[in-house]
Amino acid sequence: MENNRRNVIKTLGLGSLAAIHPVSTFAAPKKKGKFTYCLNTSTIRGQDPGIVKYIEIAAEAGYDGIEIWIQDLKKYLSEGNSTAALSSIIKDSGLKVENAIGFAPWMAADEEKSKQGFLQMEEEMNLLSAIGCHRVAAPGFGAEAPVDLVLAGNKYKDLLDLGRKTGVMPQLEFWGAFKPFYHLGQILMVAAVANDPDVRLLPDIYHLFRGGSGFNGLKLINGKSIEIFHMNDFLGDIPREEQEDKDRIYPGDGIGPLVEVVKDLKEMGGDKVLSLELFNREYWKEEPLHVAKTGLAKMKAIVKAAS
Repeated sequence: MENNRRNVIKTLGLGSLAAIHPVSTFAAPKKKGKFTYCLNTSTIRGQDPGIVKYIEIAAEAGYDGIEIWIQDLKKYLSEGNSTAALSSIIKDSGLKVENAIGFAPWMAADEEKSKQGFLQMEEEMNLLSAIGCHRVAAPGFGAEAPVDLVLAGNKYKDLLDLGRKTGVMPQLEFWGAFKPFYHLGQILMVAAVANDPDVRLLPDIYHLFRGGSGFNGLKLINGKSIEIFHMNDFLGDIPREEQEDKDRIYPGDGIGPLVEVVKDLKEMGGDKVLSLELFNREYWKEEPLHVAKTGLAKMKAIVKAAS
């Protein structure tokens, strides 16, 4: 019997043998991810400098990109400015608009409300495309607990179709303190139901902590599924369930396992944009360029420690 098995293996040849029992040296090494740095304008939102000044500050501070809020873009346009003018300013700055933050209720179970959310998303996607931004956050805004995750997954599939149409791809996001859609497990379920190669997830240190997801679930995610990752930290002297957006602090100033998270992001593969997203009211009282520079330095220190 043993001889027969050996003869079969010999007949199959070396190539077939490798397929049956792969040799690790034949596999190409996995390419580790690289990082670029982005400023989410929420970080200096309290100073309210306006979208043009946000761009100037991010560029002067040394960021690679910027993450804007759609309401700031709409305000700029309502003042008589154009997307062409803003696109020129962005180009001159040397920055990329990596993503945009909006609040369209596309995930709502109510079909009319969801329909309006999709119309809003399409309008906003077209505006973003005009300024060279090819991503938009897609949180569960408008959803009500308990969320039907299969229904949400089908809606996200439709949103991805809309993204391909407009050239602006939706990044599925959850909020840790938002009861209907607060957990990493929920977005993984929604992503699985969507069953689409263009699924993209938008995790956040604070939201992973605040919603009780923890951080080990990141190890389950394929690297190409995360393009943007929100960086911040959290305090150890406020109970998790009582923490709010305003309690976020600079990366490395709290108790979050940021070095390990960055190691995981690197190991999963795929290049990542690390975007500083804070809402700290004390930082809002400070000079915005100082805040932007401080946040960038702290993110780079985390990445260096994770190397």
